[in-house]
Amino acid sequence: MAYAKEALGPKYKLDETVELVLDPEKRAFAKTEEESHKRQLTQIHFQISNYLMTDMKLPKAKEQLIHRYELTVKRMEEMKNSDIYDYTVNAFAAALDPHSNYMSPEATEDFQINMRLSLEGIGASLSNEDGYTVIQELIPGGSASKSNQLLPKDKIIAVGQGKTGTSENVIDMDLKDVVRRIRGKAGTAVRLTVLREKPEVKRLNVVLVRSKVQLEDDAAKVEMTERTVNGKKMKLARIELPGFYGGQKRTDRTSYKDVAAAVEKANKAGAEGIMFDLSMNSGGLLDEAVRIGGLFINRGNIVATKDSEGEVQMLDDIDSRVQFNGPMIVLISRLSASASEIVAGALQDYKRAVIVGGDHTYGKGSVQAVLPLQNDFGIIKVTTGLFFIPGGNSTQHRGVTSDVSFPSPFSTSDIGEKFLDYSLKPDSIRPFLSPESNEDNSWVPVSKAEIEKLRLLSAERVGKSKEFAEITKELKETEEKKGVIKLADMRKKESEGKKKDKNKAPKALAKERNKPQIDEGFAVLADFVNMRRMGSHK
Repeated sequence: MAYAKEALGPKYKLDETVELVLDPEKRAFAKTEEESHKRQLTQIHFQISNYLMTDMKLPKAKEQLIHRYELTVKRMEEMKNSDIYDYTVNAFAAALDPHSNYMSPEATEDFQINMRLSLEGIGASLSNEDGYTVIQELIPGGSASKSNQLLPKDKIIAVGQGKTGTSENVIDMDLKDVVRRIRGKAGTAVRLTVLREKPEVKRLNVVLVRSKVQLEDDAAKVEMTERTVNGKKMKLARIELPGFYGGQKRTDRTSYKDVAAAVEKANKAGAEGIMFDLSMNSGGLLDEAVRIGGLFINRGNIVATKDSEGEVQMLDDIDSRVQFNGPMIVLISRLSASASEIVAGALQDYKRAVIVGGDHTYGKGSVQAVLPLQNDFGIIKVTTGLFFIPGGNSTQHRGVTSDVSFPSPFSTSDIGEKFLDYSLKPDSIRPFLSPESNEDNSWVPVSKAEIEKLRLLSAERVGKSKEFAEITKELKETEEKKGVIKLADMRKKESEGKKKDKNKAPKALAKERNKPQIDEGFAVLADFVNMRRMGSHK
């Protein structure tokens, strides 16, 4: 803290020649105070640069950065015993494997919200920026959106309970504490004092009634598109599933119910082919993956688990109905993890679908048990073994490899389970493919000849694409840097017009970056449908 204030004094000048090594193991520990200060100064240059890229002037940037350091010290000094307990237990769990951890009551609530896809509150996504609680986006259907009084980038500076009374200043308050004050039982009122800076600075007082908000953006959804191949039109569907979710009651919303409804909608719309988009799906509930995988085969084993004692248990789909029996592809990337790898791997092993997209999935093949603690003290998530897809392989480290691959912005050498400390080693068991998966010849298995033809057609398109050429160029540059960021390069990219990305939410930016893969996925699916029309399977 003291050195930061000294470095950011009147003589401070941005040094664009500095480089930052991202991998802490390559940096090692500083051996002297002088070396420590030198490294901190490098970070200060990058932090100041980030402020300057938002059109902030240097004096204001220095002031903001010093405040950020002060805020960090303040948070450390005000740390609660529960926070210390949280950090200590998770430090121990992280030394076991990457996915065993303790969740505090607050973290448990967030976990349950993500599984239920619903919450009670105002319906706003919040972040912390230099001590301010900032609205990132308004969730459709929530009271914040319906009120027409709040906007993204508004800063919440005070919160009060009820329609009248005193409000509590929340500037410099930890984000989770602000969120706890804003959330509450549906039907109750909360008051927000908001600072809006554009187009002019003004202060607003807003009263909202909390409600139950559905997180539709994180739910399964379907879109239809029409393509023309060889002069003939075809209808194609894309079913996007961001995660495998579900509640504990039979009446609760589940990803299985939503995907089944999406497939039914695609059938009624006359879809000849389906792209099942798992490219941004980081996983979720194992049982949901089994049921969803079963939508596209008759019945049979979807996944097996093996515990520390070596005991293997099969999880199968017992519903003999096939919801969709036409040509199908699964779009994946290195962000596809865990349960999404189960579905992609099972459909590939059964030759039910063509896997397309990035080179392979994330490679998380471990199973976790969720154990609630007494007295609502949170939950413990413990790794209990590995899961295996029907061909006998675990997806641990290996992931699921694409049949038809094309460049993806997420195919970088630092994304994947195998790069995490203490990740479990991969394993394999005997194949457990079920002959009942296509007992009525309900669907046509994918052939090697079809995959090879699809690869050739895709490679020809990708080779002519400027978008894919740009992605390939960026991947090459990233690989050449080998975890070293040059401040001059970063600022150059900003000046070339990439500054527009700074104002976009992470989800929106990721979807935008994934658009070329979705477009090529539709092209591959159109080829596949056309090949089947021409009798490629005969």
